[in-house]
This record gives sequence, C-alpha cells and structure tokens, in this order.
Amino acid sequence: MALFHWQQRFLSGFQEIDEHHIHLVGLLNTAYDDFRDSVPRERLDALFLELIDYATYHFAAEERLMKESGYPAHEAHDQQHRQFATRVTEMHRDYLAGKPVFLEVLSFLKGWLESHIVKSDRDLATFLNTVTH
Repeated sequence: MALFHWQQRFLSGFQEIDEHHIHLVGLLNTAYDDFRDSVPRERLDALFLELIDYATYHFAAEERLMKESGYPAHEAHDQQHRQFATRVTEMHRDYLAGKPVFLEVLSFLKGWLESHIVKSDRDLATFLNTVTH
C-alpha cells in the first residue's frame, strides 16, 4: 500500500522535474513499504540515505534550471530547499541516534513534497516552459 498516491495534479509539465518527482515518490513508497514490512534496519538506513541523496540531486538540478533561466523566484525557492535539507538532516541525526522517527520522516517527506510540488515546482515549471519554448 502506497504512502504517496501519485496523481495527475502532481505533474508540473516540465519533463525533467516530473521524472525526478516520480522517482522520489517511488523511493518514498518503497521506504514506507519496507518500514511496514519490518525489514532489517540496514535496509532502512540505506533507503534513508538514498532518499536524501536523490533529493539533493533533484534540488541541485532545479537550482541549475532556475539559475540558467533567470527564474525570478529563485531565492525563495532555494530557501525552501535549504529549510527542507535542514529539517531532514535533523531527523536523520535523530534516526541515527536510535530515536523512532522513521515514520515521522516519511510523513514529513510526503507532506512537504505534496505541497512543494503543487505550488513551488509548478510555478517553476510554468516559468521554464515559457522561456524554453
């Protein structure tokens, strides 16, 4: 059972961004399924790091697109990424310290992604589509 149910409303209309989001949602759902199935801690550790690594890769790609295109809301969008990274780093530290925060992390990621995708990333994609087409 998926934690994050992908819907058409999450499509931004910019292929690279949409592909990244679909991959992130897949990782999030895999992590949730593995957590529910009580897989070994090592598997959860690896998934947590993979989620962090892919989110970092995705943010870097978005930030490159924003810079190259002259996106006017670049600073605000970048600030959202930094706040996200700070919060996930804190939760990862708690997780490594043995605190039972894995489900909290997944819930945070789901909520943040949903809201970020439908507002900030859609605005970015709309802008990118106007300047690249």
